[in-house]
Amino acid sequence: MKIVHTIAELRGALGPFKRPAFVATMGNLHNGHIALVNQAKPLGDVTVASIFVNRLQFAPHEDFDTYPRTWEADCEKLQAAGCDVLFAPRETDLYPEPQTYKVHPPAGLADILEGHFRPGFFVGVSTVVMKLLACVFAGKPGGNALFGKKDYQQLMIVRRMVQQFALPLAIVPGETLRAADGLALSSRNGYLNVQERAEAVHLSMALKALGEAARAQGLDGLDALEAQAMQTLSARGWAPDYLTVRRRADLLPPDSGDAATPLVVLGAARLGTTRLIDNLEI
Repeated sequence: MKIVHTIAELRGALGPFKRPAFVATMGNLHNGHIALVNQAKPLGDVTVASIFVNRLQFAPHEDFDTYPRTWEADCEKLQAAGCDVLFAPRETDLYPEPQTYKVHPPAGLADILEGHFRPGFFVGVSTVVMKLLACVFAGKPGGNALFGKKDYQQLMIVRRMVQQFALPLAIVPGETLRAADGLALSSRNGYLNVQERAEAVHLSMALKALGEAARAQGLDGLDALEAQAMQTLSARGWAPDYLTVRRRADLLPPDSGDAATPLVVLGAARLGTTRLIDNLEI
């Protein structure tokens, strides 16, 4: 595996290849990231991963400085998975001057759910993803970039950004990887203590229960079902931000006419000091 730090080094390493398959990460890798790398390998003639903790998507009170950085372990995992090129820019490599040009996704999609509770988050995500895609795919149309479904809203925003800017690549979703008890794998799971880790699975259980209740009782009573799901999780000591059923197409609330529409149950809740997110397509 070739490790490069500057954009020039990256483009030099990718020079002989025509169709990159790319996985963007912030490091602290787990099996969900590695599953995306494995999914990427047959989709291009060179497999590229990036590790960059993007300051632009962290609010001042969030965990940018303490976000886990596990460089040596990450490199070992990527090499074992058969990654060809690792792009690990420093902040001065990716942002050599203040990033005053930014990508602002539409408020109707980016200011709800995660965007409501983390204002500006998707501006930071969209901006860094646009820049990483420009670094990897410049002059190389027809490649693929993989993003996990666990960050469901992020996946949708990135996919629409690529479509609207007519970028010459495809966004490929990766299924959420889960632990044996059903907890979605996440870099932030490492913040959980033993008791919190045992409790953490109840977020995915709450989403499953909400989805089953929506199927059984219909969409007319959805507000009450969502409120009940929030109360149930709160009673277990969580601080939920949202547990909600939305249309997959636009993440807006469904109405009674959407009974046959593909839906997704999404949730975000804080357990102790750790904020977890998850979702379930129904």
